[in-house]
Amino acid sequence: MIHTKWKEKETIKKVKCIHTNAEKYMVENVLTEGSLYDVKNETEEFYFVVDNKGHVSGFYKDYFQDIN
Repeated sequence: MIHTKWKEKETIKKVKCIHTNAEKYMVENVLTEGSLYDVKNETEEFYFVVDNKGHVSGFYKDYFQDIN
């Protein structure tokens, strides 16, 4: 269960939230447009970031812009 230690894992990179206009989910409750987030893991479709509540959560990459 590697995902249980992601919060303590080294940050891969930082990304900026560019929108919270989700079709299905209430993303605006845990992300803030314009804020920077630490990426702890990445897949082809998702970033796993430390959200506003302090949890590592997975979000589609289209919510973010790479700032590197």
